[in-house]
Amino acid sequence: MYDILYLFKGMLIGLMVSIPLGPMGVLIIQKTLHKGALSGFIAGMGAASADFFYASVAAFGLGFVINTVQTHELLLQIIGGIFLVGIGLKIYFDNPIRQIRQRRQGRVSKTGLLGDYLSLFFLTVSNPITVVVFMAVFAGMSVFGETSSMLGELLVVIGVLLGGGVWWYTLSTLVNIFRKKFRLRVLITINRVSGMIIAVLGALVILAAFAPFRNLVI
Repeated sequence: MYDILYLFKGMLIGLMVSIPLGPMGVLIIQKTLHKGALSGFIAGMGAASADFFYASVAAFGLGFVINTVQTHELLLQIIGGIFLVGIGLKIYFDNPIRQIRQRRQGRVSKTGLLGDYLSLFFLTVSNPITVVVFMAVFAGMSVFGETSSMLGELLVVIGVLLGGGVWWYTLSTLVNIFRKKFRLRVLITINRVSGMIIAVLGALVILAAFAPFRNLVI
């Protein structure tokens, strides 16, 4: 019974790392507005799965993964930044009218949903700071206590996935409810603004990979 508390601790951590609306949150909101709640939720689960991966690394002390991430930290950061810039520009120039028509015709394919999932997974997992965040959170919250067990650690990382999933489901559902109140002109503006925000954040991620800009906080 006590081990179940680990699950709730993990869910709390998953919520803590997911709720702050960074570029991933902006992307998921944009996908929900233009492709519906399912697309937004699936994309959110991509981010939650990446959090689950890094939580597992932090919980089980997978040294070779941490060393690999640290060795290729700058490369991962640059690749993630370039990917963000590319997605931001794509969103900026996308035609929301075409996306809305495809959704109304039921043309949101499984491939499209898989792409939503993988794009958010890659963007989240390419941020090497994530594993450091989880290690710090685990240590600060004394998640495992003095006598941790393999089951307790497993329940914590599962809780991280569930907590992230709960948040992304809630966010995509709420955004989808209010989406119907937006006129086409507003959706176009949201496309332009969110695309610019994501592209700028991607550019900052790239800049932060170089020495003169290392103190930038993304």
